[in-house]
Amino acid sequence: MTGSRRQQKRRTRLTARLGTALLGAALGTANAQEARSIDDLFGGPAPAAKPATPATTPPTPAPTSIDDLFGGPPPKPAPSATPATATGVPALAAPGAPPPAKPAVTGFYQNDLAYTYARPRHWSRFNNMLDLVVSGKGDGFAYKLGGRVNYDPIYDLTDHYPAAVRDDQRFEAMVRETYVDFGAGDFEFRLGRQHIVWGEVVGLFVADVVSAKDLRQAALPDFDIIRTPQWAARAEYFAGNFHAEAVWIPAMTYNDIGKPGAEFYPFAVPAGASVAKERKPGGIDDAGYGLRLSYLQSGWDVTGFYYSANDLNAAFRRVSPTLYQPIHERVHQTGLTVSKDLGPAIFKGEAVHTRDRLFSTFDPTDADGLVKQDTLDWLLSLEWSFPQETRFNAQFFQRYHFDHDPSIGADRAESGVSFLFSTQALHPRLEPRLLLLHSLNRSDYSAQFKLVWRASGNWRLAAGVDVFGGSPNGLFGYYDSRDRVYTEARYSF
Repeated sequence: MTGSRRQQKRRTRLTARLGTALLGAALGTANAQEARSIDDLFGGPAPAAKPATPATTPPTPAPTSIDDLFGGPPPKPAPSATPATATGVPALAAPGAPPPAKPAVTGFYQNDLAYTYARPRHWSRFNNMLDLVVSGKGDGFAYKLGGRVNYDPIYDLTDHYPAAVRDDQRFEAMVRETYVDFGAGDFEFRLGRQHIVWGEVVGLFVADVVSAKDLRQAALPDFDIIRTPQWAARAEYFAGNFHAEAVWIPAMTYNDIGKPGAEFYPFAVPAGASVAKERKPGGIDDAGYGLRLSYLQSGWDVTGFYYSANDLNAAFRRVSPTLYQPIHERVHQTGLTVSKDLGPAIFKGEAVHTRDRLFSTFDPTDADGLVKQDTLDWLLSLEWSFPQETRFNAQFFQRYHFDHDPSIGADRAESGVSFLFSTQALHPRLEPRLLLLHSLNRSDYSAQFKLVWRASGNWRLAAGVDVFGGSPNGLFGYYDSRDRVYTEARYSF
């Protein structure tokens, strides 16, 4: 099956999910007003230039439209001359078709500036990121080569962080998605470093068990920044509404949690103790593998999967009373995802049973400070789309511990809710977003507000604030002293 065929089948699967969003976008265009709109506060779009005349040129009027401040509506993207797959890679060339004249080069530069205003106040981020992708196709195959470079001078300009943190986050260069695609009949194959996304909900990772994540900024950045691809071999089979996917990861990539003393390090190191080098198993014997099956029936997209690998999350083993070591032990995960277009809303559900996950215990008599727990993580989500790209999402999520051990400091059932609101009602280029996550077991929350401006050309600018609160033993309250304001500037090409 060629890549264009893959695109056609995936497009069929996505139709049910996108119906509400497309309807909302269509209705939004019908709400423009010619008078007394927010554009009329400062005047309409500038008229086309006229030939100069001998008459005296009148003075330039003052800005009278919000368009004069933020620009007109974003232009519609031009149709691509080269069809692309759902992953953004050019579709596989038909056998015998001539290769393109040259590969396509895309990417972005992004600057992130953050100031932590919770005491002790300090500049906490000034990262500069360059992400480059080269993609193309040949006779029966397609390829993608990606790389990313980060440099943050904050770690040269301040001594707020320990030396290990500064060395870890000052500079890095990494290989991103780098793979080759090819097909045979109804099968598609991808070999190389790639994203494998098995679940995607707002602000959380439930069924997304294969992708590694860069958590050095917690889960605050956009997911295209957080996700880290895996070195993997993937095979997919398509037959009507049925889709099967098998993955094998010979060299695991784990979640990046940084070093002790970093802004969002996930482990509270006891006073007088230290943390040894993280143990990251990487041999063939520690390979990850999984199988995922999905079927689309009457608008219901149902998927089940099994995945076995060393836990992406580190567990902190107590080596001695004053020494801890992050380790990764094998877990086994069985999951289910479901989605359905209900007309006014999109419904999603995800559930994952994890066996043999390690949790830290407060029991001082435990030999290594870790206990195994089987857990069930599940989530229900509803999302409504309204005119003018207005979006509201509500979610309920829970982790249930089987054979619960109270010494881990969590309740048998840890529940929470989240709410997301975003809109372009103020202006097509201006989008405020608000994401709230709240624990139902304790007064524990995260509030993230972001204002995005899609400036003219290829620029996207944003400013926001991240606030945490609640019990220091909670998922969000642990970062109570990390409240910050920030800006982002991205240029895409």
